[in-house]
Amino acid sequence: MDTLAFLQAYWWLLISVLGALLVFLLFVQGGQSMIRCGVDEQQRQLMVNSLGRKWEFTYTTLVVFGGAFFAAFPLFYSTSFGGAYWLWMLILLSFVLQAVSYEFRRKRGNIYGTGTYDAFLMLNGFVGCVLLGVAVSCFFIGGQFTVVKTNILDHAAPVISNWAPSHGLEAIANPFNMILGLAVFFLARTLACLYFINNIDDPELSTRMHRRTLMNGLVFALFFVAYVVIIMMADGYRMVDGKIEQVSNIYFHNLVDMWWFGVLFLIGVVMVLFAIFKTAFYRGWRCGIWWGGIGTVVVVICLFGIAGYNGTAYLPSQIDAASSLTIANSSSSLFTLKVMAWVSLVIPFVLAYIWYVWAKMNSTPLSEQELEKESHTY
Repeated sequence: MDTLAFLQAYWWLLISVLGALLVFLLFVQGGQSMIRCGVDEQQRQLMVNSLGRKWEFTYTTLVVFGGAFFAAFPLFYSTSFGGAYWLWMLILLSFVLQAVSYEFRRKRGNIYGTGTYDAFLMLNGFVGCVLLGVAVSCFFIGGQFTVVKTNILDHAAPVISNWAPSHGLEAIANPFNMILGLAVFFLARTLACLYFINNIDDPELSTRMHRRTLMNGLVFALFFVAYVVIIMMADGYRMVDGKIEQVSNIYFHNLVDMWWFGVLFLIGVVMVLFAIFKTAFYRGWRCGIWWGGIGTVVVVICLFGIAGYNGTAYLPSQIDAASSLTIANSSSSLFTLKVMAWVSLVIPFVLAYIWYVWAKMNSTPLSEQELEKESHTY
């Protein structure tokens, strides 16, 4: 493997890790979707403040995920972010509403009332999860776009990528994409239940979350299994000798060829299912968020792996196979990837800091008494 190919694979791995962490951190959105579901005002305050300590992690990870894609694979950025912009704009709008809601929900002089901002939080909880799932599904299902690199020489319209006139709305309307979107939504709710059990000291709320873990977990498993079956049977594209060729059951073959992803995928799935069922049937167990969270990260990394490695087109074009994007034909230059590789060496220190802050925040489970001592509440 030459240096360029190594750095392309390296950056795809980093993006896979960021995407996996983002999916895990969506437990914040999953929790927001439940703040008006059968809880009293005190429990709602506990839930919102518990999530309020973590929401910035999700927002920051989303921004870093997009920034890493822009720097490492700019053609994907211009094609997907610049072409399917209605999909991405709806995602970003929902996250803006989230930020505004945490800032103003309990602020003095709030003329709209907490109910309005709670509605915004719930909207972000549903829309953010489902549409991010739709966006990730495009890595397998593809999009309606063309790429003509020579257009950069056209002074009248130097646009390399052109998307369908609906600009991403067709991706939302695709039922296969929505299956993964709903799977991500119910996974986020499941992880949120596990997080509340671990982070909030309220016996009544904990009992309710134990029940919801099983309900949301089973619905998630149903949608997730359906989506895995769909992509295992799907055709895709692979770059062979510089040309894009169609391959039947490509993602199944990738799991076989790259068997380590298959092994890790099964381990991650077992960890998530273990977290769901043990939490549902052993009421004193509070560690489900770590089993479920680590399992989620492992599974998503494997899905990114089979979507991008082995010469696979990670963004197939539904209307022009030759326009499909691979990590080889969409990456930055060797110089750019080298410079960013050196910058990426600070990532472990950033992760260590995040872990330290997380541990400090969670050193004491949040309770009604603890909430009264807080100088700042959401």
